[in-house]
Amino acid sequence: MTTNEEMSLVEHLGELRKRLMSILIVLVIGMVGGLIAAKPIIRYLKNIPPASGIGWNVFSPWDALRLYMNFGLAVGALITLPVALYHIWAFVKPGLHETEQKASVIYIPAAFVLFLLGIAFGYFVVFPMAFYFTSSISKSLDITEMYGAAQYFSFMFNIILPLALVFEMPIVVMFLTKIRLLNPKRLHKLRRYAYMLMVVLATIITPPDAISAILVSIPLIILYEFSVFLSGIIYRKQLVQDAEWEREYGAK
Repeated sequence: MTTNEEMSLVEHLGELRKRLMSILIVLVIGMVGGLIAAKPIIRYLKNIPPASGIGWNVFSPWDALRLYMNFGLAVGALITLPVALYHIWAFVKPGLHETEQKASVIYIPAAFVLFLLGIAFGYFVVFPMAFYFTSSISKSLDITEMYGAAQYFSFMFNIILPLALVFEMPIVVMFLTKIRLLNPKRLHKLRRYAYMLMVVLATIITPPDAISAILVSIPLIILYEFSVFLSGIIYRKQLVQDAEWEREYGAK
């Protein structure tokens, strides 16, 4: 390795360290903001379905503090997500062509919007179904329901966060297509396995009944097909670019 290459590597590592520090600073600021906003958010969520009408309890002196910290971290991560995506894009930007730079910058707001849509779908659709189902079991067994605040939100986050990550599927597929690890043909071949995976995931995070699984599976399958559609757009552009490159290369 030459001296220039060594300097280039050192410069890249230095840039990576600066960007990671910037992301960490934003995360800390976001967590502080999350801790400030935690109290009104928790009170708001407590007064809307499915939490309205039930009593919350804490079972240890640490539960209230844990609840505050979890919300601070969640809000901080949500605020940091677009910043982190931007720094990732800015770090890999020098290795992209101009057209790829313009196309990939759209990934940042798209990824953030999809993440928010996943949170909304998880909270307003899947979480109430799961909560009311478990509550109905308690009532059928004549068990008095007494919810721990920390356990309630842990149950909620365990449903919402996986769905929010699954909603990033179109962005991941577009990126993998862009670097030529995926293409529509390969995705078509994987369709039956993808559908099965979506159904299994929906079955895991919803109450064990067919209607709930179907209601959650359908949006996830549509999300997969949308990912295939986006992959097809990128793949066709790549074919055109490859054809142009071959014509120019052959003319030399």
